Amino acid sequence: MVQVENKKELLKNAFSGSSRKAREVAIDVIEASLKAVDPREVIKAKINLSNATLNVDGRTFNLRLFEKIIVVGGGKAGGPMAEALEETLGDRIEEGLIVVPKGTASQYHTKRIRFHEASHPIPDRSSLEGAQKIMDLASNAEENSLVICLISGGGSSLMTLPKAGVSLSDMQKMTDLLLRCGATIREINTVRKHVSAFKGGQLAKAAYPATLLCLLLSDVLGDPLDVIASGPTVPDTTSYDDAVNVLKRHNIWDKAPQSIRRILLDGQKRLVEETPKPDDPAFTKVHNVVVGNNRLACEAARNKLKEEGLNVLYLTSLLEGEAREVGIALSSIAKEILASGNPAPPPAGIIAGGETTVTVEGSGKGGRNQEIALAAALKIDGIDRILVASFSTDGIDGPTDAAGAIVDGRTIVRSRNLCMDAREYLGNNDSYTFFEKLGDLIHTGPTGTNVNDITLMIVL
Repeated sequence: MVQVENKKELLKNAFSGSSRKAREVAIDVIEASLKAVDPREVIKAKINLSNATLNVDGRTFNLRLFEKIIVVGGGKAGGPMAEALEETLGDRIEEGLIVVPKGTASQYHTKRIRFHEASHPIPDRSSLEGAQKIMDLASNAEENSLVICLISGGGSSLMTLPKAGVSLSDMQKMTDLLLRCGATIREINTVRKHVSAFKGGQLAKAAYPATLLCLLLSDVLGDPLDVIASGPTVPDTTSYDDAVNVLKRHNIWDKAPQSIRRILLDGQKRLVEETPKPDDPAFTKVHNVVVGNNRLACEAARNKLKEEGLNVLYLTSLLEGEAREVGIALSSIAKEILASGNPAPPPAGIIAGGETTVTVEGSGKGGRNQEIALAAALKIDGIDRILVASFSTDGIDGPTDAAGAIVDGRTIVRSRNLCMDAREYLGNNDSYTFFEKLGDLIHTGPTGTNVNDITLMIVL
């Protein structure tokens, strides 16, 4: 079970009995949320094998009809998903390849399914190699084959296969521009799909006429299938026009590599084939099933808060927006609860799940959850009965080794005592350094799952 590794340090930073209690509850909620979306557990909950019939969330597959079962896919949760699947199907699996983040493959143990390590969030050469191997496996599948695809967050970077004429360095530059400009994951993946030979339904097209079953652990708000890992097994609902508009809307068109601009412009002129659309016959043999998402994690958080005797407000699993603005808005709700008892009386626990964005303007280090927390800290400065914790379910908030951060009414006071100006750190997008100095980062290590973020507020 994934745990908060620095629990003792976080509790040590409590300034009173109620402060310690709030921190204890927050840590317990974080761990309960992560347990609920453990990839092994969600796979086992959704699939089972009865004789030769594979039951998948209401769908049935007679395995006697298939001469071969092949497993492919990738993402941050790919390893544990593969372990759970092989535990169910065993030697019925002919072969398989799952792309996982670098440094994680040795954690997983399977006989039939191999693991390939690649880079996230910026793709590397291994990302290309892994995606090509998956395409080769899918392309070699025959009509009497069952291809099971395991997809989770991070898959877009881990499985990268540029179209002809686009270099790896161009893909890396494009990915970095998109991540830094404040684009949403839907916008980012709209561009990715149109410069890729793998995403946007193209894996499904490669596997046809085999039957394709895709199990998805969603890291995208609302679980749009064509956005999760850029939808390699799903008809693409976007166009080259949409991709061009994303780059222009975020003022990065002129900064984009020439090769990518050329492909997108050729696509607009219909000189390059569009991504597969819903009428493509390949999708008649595709079954996509979401096995876990942010809502599942939020519901676990809600249940844990109720166990602790708090009045619970589960606001949303679809939270989005600029991280620092979200931090201000959510902390305002907590302050209203304390001031008036609306919309729930203290002691209260408030849950908001989703995924915000950060427009990077400074040169610091941080992530969206740490930025939410820092913005909130400034708004609850001096208020002793409010705690805010924000964390990423994958344990990796932005390009850092922390999942997020915890703040309370004494956070800014403590920072002043260290001669730290919180507003300067926020302006420089340097939330990681701020919380590292205070000892209020949340460390879980990589969790092996990824279903977006959760912001938790406790008002005592």
